[in-house]
Amino acid sequence: MLTILGFAMIATFLVLIMMKKMSPIAALVLIPALFCVFVGKGAHLGDYVIDGVSSLAPTAAMLMFAIVYFGVMIDVGLFDPIVRAILKFCKADPMRVVVGTALLAAVVSLDGDGSTTFMITVSAMYPLYKRLKMSLVVMTGVAAMANGVMNTLPWGGPTARAATALKVDATDIFVPMIPALAVGLVAVVVLAYVLGLRERRRVGTLTLDEALVREPEPETETVLVGAGAGAGAVSGGSGARSGASRGAAGGSGEAADGDAGSGGASNDGFQGLDPNRPTLRPKLYWFNALLTVALLTAMIMELLPIPVLFLLGAALALTVNFPHIPDQKARIAAHADNVLNVSGMVFAAAVFTGVLTGTGMVDHMANWLVDTIPDGMGPQMGLVTGLLSLPLTYFMSNDGFYFGVLPVLAEAGQAHGVSTLEIARASIVGQPLHMSSPLVPAVYVLVGMAKVEFGDHTRFVVKWAVLTSLVILAAGILFGII
Repeated sequence: MLTILGFAMIATFLVLIMMKKMSPIAALVLIPALFCVFVGKGAHLGDYVIDGVSSLAPTAAMLMFAIVYFGVMIDVGLFDPIVRAILKFCKADPMRVVVGTALLAAVVSLDGDGSTTFMITVSAMYPLYKRLKMSLVVMTGVAAMANGVMNTLPWGGPTARAATALKVDATDIFVPMIPALAVGLVAVVVLAYVLGLRERRRVGTLTLDEALVREPEPETETVLVGAGAGAGAVSGGSGARSGASRGAAGGSGEAADGDAGSGGASNDGFQGLDPNRPTLRPKLYWFNALLTVALLTAMIMELLPIPVLFLLGAALALTVNFPHIPDQKARIAAHADNVLNVSGMVFAAAVFTGVLTGTGMVDHMANWLVDTIPDGMGPQMGLVTGLLSLPLTYFMSNDGFYFGVLPVLAEAGQAHGVSTLEIARASIVGQPLHMSSPLVPAVYVLVGMAKVEFGDHTRFVVKWAVLTSLVILAAGILFGII
């Protein structure tokens, strides 16, 4: 029964947010609370929620101060040269912009932290997408998939968890997987190229000068979501605009601008290209650049916990760039919406994960999936593990999968002569999909900063992320790695 209820709870959540019947925060809180009562454990709801909040509190703190830090860096112009260099390289061509998004996200992902990757990528690319009137869910989808592939780095989390759970060396898992992961990254770039071509057909290509002077659209508009003429519309505010006037007939039509419910973002989204905004600090550019490099280096070297690093970084950035107290308050207030939205989403997700774990739904779901594997598939446990990693890492946390399910899969594989290392390698192929899971706090940073509805992002990215994961799995099998 708990197995059925667990899947039903997840399905209910996804359906409601994708149909925009509930906001993600409300759905993350109310749906698990309802199911907790339904399974007869309502009296323990408080304990489950507190456990979930306690486990995610450091993440929420990290996100709060990281948003403030990178928000200040955007304000003072740290990323302006990057934005202009990318725009000049891309020649205002939507295809090149999308490919550039994939490459930038992949490079920044080397720090091993998804939240930081998304903050930097969106900060650099958001103005370009808005100026060129490109689909913002293309940006979030491509960034999430590129980060998902790079998330398999030994210091990124999943590989280290697999190594710890199965008591093997992380290097023995990751290094042989490099060719397959490289194929996966190429697949993301190729997909970005294809999506970019679709965006080019839809919005056309501008010259650099045209892109720089082109005025942004009002945020209050209605844009098409879905494919074909029968696509529904997502309201971005009180105003409405015909999809035909947007050139949606260009065949893309698959992704909305994602501004629905963005909270009335203004011209702030274009500050990356505004050379005259009063918050610029050109004389402090190299200080801010070195501070950011030092912060990321300290994070990679794990000199201090990440929340502490961003807390110190945000305080130092505010103090040096805006020495006057009113200016500091103004900068904090300017980014308060993002902080509240993202941190609120993280704590709401803590309710969801707390109920899933506390009620035992996760354990029952995992055991049921393992028990359904036919005996004849035993010698193919590498393939089975790779396939199971897609839904399991999407519907549960990495901790739940790697420490709860993976040892069971490894034991079943050993019984049929499949090595533990093969199982471990196969377990990381689902990460491109995992990075868009509603249980991953970083994805709320991505959609929040890009002003994209989580449901729109999910509807767009899932099929492409599944395809990317399957490409990695196929490459691993073809190269004899899995």
